[in-house]
Amino acid sequence: MVPRTLSRIIPEFAAASYQLPPPFLLPLRRHLSTISTSTTTTDPSPPPGAYTSRSPSEIPSHPIESPPFNLQSISKPTRRHPQLSRRSPLPPPTAPLSNSLSLLSILAAQPPHYITAHIHARPYLLTLGDTLRLPFRMPNAPPGTVIRLNRASMLGSRDFTFRGDPWVDEKFWQARAVVVGVEGEPMRVVKKTKRRQRKVKTVKSKMKFTVLRVTELRVLPEGEEAAHESAEQVRVTG
Repeated sequence: MVPRTLSRIIPEFAAASYQLPPPFLLPLRRHLSTISTSTTTTDPSPPPGAYTSRSPSEIPSHPIESPPFNLQSISKPTRRHPQLSRRSPLPPPTAPLSNSLSLLSILAAQPPHYITAHIHARPYLLTLGDTLRLPFRMPNAPPGTVIRLNRASMLGSRDFTFRGDPWVDEKFWQARAVVVGVEGEPMRVVKKTKRRQRKVKTVKSKMKFTVLRVTELRVLPEGEEAAHESAEQVRVTG
């Protein structure tokens, strides 16, 4: 027999053990509210038919074939800036040659002019009155010889530029230079020797250069012909 006092304490202790703790002691969970006392339970059991066993007669005897792998079906990433091929043709010029020739008279009326002349495959940017020192000595060109330049890739003024493809036609311009003289550099002495030898070889060199002065530079308008030279001292270089 259980005493009356013990029989009264047991129900109260059992009721107190099933009470929930304060809300601030409960763990934070998603979709769980401490206001409502009703709780929802989820059945962890899988849906019917999810893990049903199949009899050996129902399992197919032939293996399951996967679809063939196609490399073309894979989409390649598109580039933001497409690369141009080195062999791609260049865009056509914006202005035709007829329009460029019509502006040649405007270029001729705006001096001073400059020219990119080529002497023995070397470019030189020249204007009227410039002095040019060639990196070599021009043979058979004593001082006073007049030289007519016949190779130019560009001629222009302050606001206009006429480019050749690759050369500007000679009928559109005329340039002459006079040989001022021949300059020589200081004597250079180089001593050469070999290993384990006492012999010393002395090499002396003194290079000479031809100096030119541009005396004439004109841009000929369309239809104007250049003056013909009759003197024997005029030479053509290119």
